[in-house]
Amino acid sequence: MSESGGVDGERELPAGWAWATLQDLLACEPRAITDGPFGSNLKSAHYTESGARVIRLQNVGDGEFRDERAYISLEHFETLRAHEAVEGDLLLASLGETLPRVAILPKLNEPSIVKADVIRARLHPEILTKWVYYALLAPQTLAYARALIKGVGRPRLGMGAMRAIPVPLPPLAEQRRIVEALEEQLSRIDSGVDTLRMARRRLDGLRKRALISVVPEEVPESWQMTTVEGAGTLELGRARHPDWHHGPDMRPYLRVANVFEDRIDTTDVMEMDFSGIWEKYRLEPGDVLLNEGQSPHLVGRPALYRGIPKDVAFTNSLIRFKAGGNVLPEWALLVFRRHLHAKRFMREVRITTNIAHLSVKRLKKVEFPVPPLEVQKELVQRCDELLTGIEAMDQQIKSSLTRSDALRSTLLRRAFTGELVPQDLAEESAAALLARIATERAAAPTRKRPRKAAANAVAQRSVHPAAPEPTPAPALAVQQEFEL
Repeated sequence: MSESGGVDGERELPAGWAWATLQDLLACEPRAITDGPFGSNLKSAHYTESGARVIRLQNVGDGEFRDERAYISLEHFETLRAHEAVEGDLLLASLGETLPRVAILPKLNEPSIVKADVIRARLHPEILTKWVYYALLAPQTLAYARALIKGVGRPRLGMGAMRAIPVPLPPLAEQRRIVEALEEQLSRIDSGVDTLRMARRRLDGLRKRALISVVPEEVPESWQMTTVEGAGTLELGRARHPDWHHGPDMRPYLRVANVFEDRIDTTDVMEMDFSGIWEKYRLEPGDVLLNEGQSPHLVGRPALYRGIPKDVAFTNSLIRFKAGGNVLPEWALLVFRRHLHAKRFMREVRITTNIAHLSVKRLKKVEFPVPPLEVQKELVQRCDELLTGIEAMDQQIKSSLTRSDALRSTLLRRAFTGELVPQDLAEESAAALLARIATERAAAPTRKRPRKAAANAVAQRSVHPAAPEPTPAPALAVQQEFEL
């Protein structure tokens, strides 16, 4: 491919570099790139307790190999050896929101094969696998690939598109220098990110302890210990039904997807007809909403409705608590948050179809401490000050994590524009390297398919015509999309 590239073809690759595609960089051997077996050749019913590893989509993280385990028998593995993956192979996910997701297969204790929707690519020995790995993670590559993804509900990047992904290639020795410099910088970023995540976990623990300590299990004598039913009233929201998607009195409503801990998300508020029943389900400032159905550790997640959004109702995926005269709504919120973090609600849930439910009947019986109103005000204020400080620190950590992502992207961009390390123009150029690989590939013997297998393939194509492979974009267009 041409060395010119970049936006509108105005910028060029560094001296000695050349454009290649993933196909150009493959090993000169049969099936250097392959995906997993489809259909009845490999199903979940074939999985065993041990044997050969099956590399599935969940193993291919965004730049990392995830050790999620599945096995097939060694006898079954022998029949699927054409899909084998070995240490050092590139693994590419062809299905998912962010494509291509890529990882390098580490050393495993067992033989392994890839499953459908995972592509295994084995590179030529004179191509540094980590160089291509980082090139596929670079923001330029991800931007290019987004334009090729097919499908809405199940975004996919097929084998043909994977083969045609453009890779800017420097001389081999320069590949090594850049990867070494890149990994030194990335390791520092990773170390900082680990520290930030640890700090965030500590903040989560501090937040939990603050909420649990402000509402003690053993209450002072001046407090009253009652139940949720004794502290206020509970009510389920209105059930949803297709018949109410249109009508004369369309109103916005909140559902479980809108209610987070101490936060109401208004980015996706839906509407339905509330003819004749609007006042019954209309929320008032001071109402506490709790998730009725969720995953077990999130069921009962509460938020206080403070009047935003205005004039909104709620559905039966939520429970509304209205505080009695001797209970502040803000105190009720603290009690419910305390029960959430102390896993008190989990003792009351019932699970149906993998969803935990907290019924009004069971919630009514949960204990509810009620201190005097002045004590409630004092504890709410004290807890708010502490939680506000924790939240401020958490926001600083979030900002730092966002900056680390931006720094990582900047490093990857610089790596693939030749800005990280000095060049040595005496080194063999990438164009010469690619030419040698192409000559070796042309001279390599081609493996003929057995006559019976070829006949079966022809018969299959006549019954189920294969979808045409996407045509690789012209060199200049590919380079423009890459935006070096």
